Amino acid sequence: MTDRRLWSYKEIAAHIKVQPDTVRSYRKHGLLPPPDHVEGGKPFWYADTVRAWVASRPGNRGRRDDEAPDHPVS
Repeated sequence: MTDRRLWSYKEIAAHIKVQPDTVRSYRKHGLLPPPDHVEGGKPFWYADTVRAWVASRPGNRGRRDDEAPDHPVS
């Protein structure tokens, strides 16, 4: 099943266990995929986009899909 919830920097950070500023830095340095949606100048990514990115990252910690953030953006 496709997960179309939109995640902000905060939800991505919770998923990979870093601070939101770290995720912003990843984007600034081209380490994040392009956002799936931008609203009011704020980028958002589908949960599936983030999970695919995490799975492809060097040093992937093997995070499971059930370790999603508690408060995804609707």
